[in-house]
Amino acid sequence: MSPASFLVVPQWQGSGSSRAMRLIDGAEAIRGDLPANATHSVAVPAAAGEALGTGVLRYSSLSLVRELAAAELAVLEAPVVTIGGDCAADLAGVQHAVASRPPGSVAVVWFDAHGDINSVSTSPSGAFHGMVVRALLGDGPDGLAATGAARLHHEQLVLAGTRALDDGESAFVEHMGIRVVEPGEFEDPQALVRAVEATGATAVYLHVDLDVLDPAAIEGIGYPEPFGVSPEQLTDAIRALRTRFELAGAAVTEFAPESPDAAGRDLSVILRVLGSLTAPLKATTPSQDTSSSTDHRPRHLSTDTAPPDDVR
Repeated sequence: MSPASFLVVPQWQGSGSSRAMRLIDGAEAIRGDLPANATHSVAVPAAAGEALGTGVLRYSSLSLVRELAAAELAVLEAPVVTIGGDCAADLAGVQHAVASRPPGSVAVVWFDAHGDINSVSTSPSGAFHGMVVRALLGDGPDGLAATGAARLHHEQLVLAGTRALDDGESAFVEHMGIRVVEPGEFEDPQALVRAVEATGATAVYLHVDLDVLDPAAIEGIGYPEPFGVSPEQLTDAIRALRTRFELAGAAVTEFAPESPDAAGRDLSVILRVLGSLTAPLKATTPSQDTSSSTDHRPRHLSTDTAPPDDVR
């Protein structure tokens, strides 16, 4: 791996899953394969946290973690790769990268089966991992929503591998004209390059929720969606983006293995993804493996479903 800083944020409070605490185990499993001298961590509170009238479950813990992560990011050498935890573990990472560069110069590519673009008013569950992108666009409670130089503009956002959207998310994506690169388009790694070129950005932030992958490729994800991308397609796309644009930062999130043995079965795939984010670039040949990618339009149902009894 090339020089990079790693920030482990084993946050689980943003998840709506009854098995959310497996995300702690997932983050720790990945940490075990990171270079110790370049790896830092955020002490995530054990408490679930309170909504405090915001409409976001566990808001108090989520806002605290964002503050703690922002403090770590301020002293780490870029690029920083955040290791979650749920997708909201990357909130401070994206905000820091966007605020650290001239306006409009950073595009965020959100590799995720789901849009994560519900608002408080459209979320069926109140779980914040389904609202992270909307908060990055500036729509969310104080302490979570991006403001000022940290706010991402919708023109700088690309949803990649997205194939499950709630109705409110679909309406918002269509209304705002947000770019979506569907799984079938990953057959050509340059499809994402062209999407980012259209933003006018010179650098990219790459957020990877592991459920962007086809469920046949990885077991330890909480919200699998069929017809995802293969590991080869994902890593080819990441390398193509890094070849064309400067890497402003990245994240790998939502690893929730059932057991240590199950984590071990998935780690080889995860390390390939991390390698594509951090390894020195060299000439590559785009993968010809398209067996797990089918051109399916984003459909209804996302991670943001009604909450289980234990989080109501």
